[in-house]
Amino acid sequence: MTDEHFATLRRHMVEMIAIHADLAEEELGKAALDERVMVAVGRVPRHLFVPAQLAPLAYLDTPLPIGFDKTVSQPFIVAVMTDLLDPRPDEAVLEVGTGLGYQAAVLAELARRVWSVEVVEELALAAEARLRQLGHANVEVRVGDGSQGWAEHAPFDKILVAAAAGLVPPALLGQLKPGGRMVLPTGLPEAQRLTVVEKDAVGRVGLRELMDVRFGPLDMA
Repeated sequence: MTDEHFATLRRHMVEMIAIHADLAEEELGKAALDERVMVAVGRVPRHLFVPAQLAPLAYLDTPLPIGFDKTVSQPFIVAVMTDLLDPRPDEAVLEVGTGLGYQAAVLAELARRVWSVEVVEELALAAEARLRQLGHANVEVRVGDGSQGWAEHAPFDKILVAAAAGLVPPALLGQLKPGGRMVLPTGLPEAQRLTVVEKDAVGRVGLRELMDVRFGPLDMA
């Protein structure tokens, strides 16, 4: 397949995300995602963030396996989580669960700086190489336990966790700035909910649950 083929498929994927968002209006509280997010998703070549043999499937609105019992998230979920996080051009974002770097690349289009943590060394190294090849100089990846965040670069304006926790990890909450926001799946494996965590200016925390999701456990991120 040529770059033109992939570009056409990517445009179709963005259209499908928009349709899916419209259908999920009741859960999301709105019928359309932020245009900035849709543009970012339309820019990132998802086919370069999946194993080469799966590149022809990269623009289907579905998760895909990337090895080590992990997947790259469904494009709709990537877009929704990014929209809920609302990363701004002057903000630093922590991502937990780099995988092969697709979500980090989307965040890099929108935020000033992205710090990403991945527990599997092989995935972290592959993600770092892909991100550098595509010119995302504002992303840094390290190998580590994502539930502990990245204390050296804290506090963060925003935190996105691409793995499920039973409860909001205390270390991540501690690394979130007052006035900051975290988006993550919470709950048991059979009953996960996409959750927005907001910390106000004096450090009080509020949670808002939106929709059912399914992610791998945070202890594998």
